[in-house]
Amino acid sequence: MSIVLYGIANCDTVKKARAWLQANEREVRFHDFKKAGVPVDRLGAWVRAAGWERLVNRQGTTWRKLDDALRASVLDAASAERLMLAQPSVIKRPVVEWADGAITVGFDAADWSRR
Repeated sequence: MSIVLYGIANCDTVKKARAWLQANEREVRFHDFKKAGVPVDRLGAWVRAAGWERLVNRQGTTWRKLDDALRASVLDAASAERLMLAQPSVIKRPVVEWADGAITVGFDAADWSRR
């Protein structure tokens, strides 16, 4: 299994992550949420591995632009998954599926160096 990095191409954190992977000579496949959507078959695995609370970026612009009722309706994994499928930009980026099967959310160079 190879490394798969999920995110949005113009996201600054995704750019940093991709640069780090390239500098560390890691072969990676990039999946762009804007072009290819959120992979429904993988979203459940991410929620189980990282937790829906970690995946929903409540600090980002997309979350802040949602109406209050929609934000209030995100109460559990099922409602979070519906939101992430409808609004991929609300997912904290990048989501990485590592060659060993581990899943991480966000970019942490120190953590990634141990992989």
